[in-house]
Amino acid sequence: MSATMTAPADKLLYKPEEAADILGIGRSMLYELMSVGTVEYVKLGRCRRIRRTALEQYVANLSPENH
Repeated sequence: MSATMTAPADKLLYKPEEAADILGIGRSMLYELMSVGTVEYVKLGRCRRIRRTALEQYVANLSPENH
């Protein structure tokens, strides 16, 4: 077993809970975004994983609030 751990920024795929933490939103909100296709995910068997690029794309598509 390797003594080094992968830093979160170096991961290619995230669990929904990890992705929600990264985005600063709740897990249920992330699942809603996934269900409507706003955040893309892949299925590995029965597990859903979110690509790092999908998180970056979601953030890039957010519109700034007008105050």
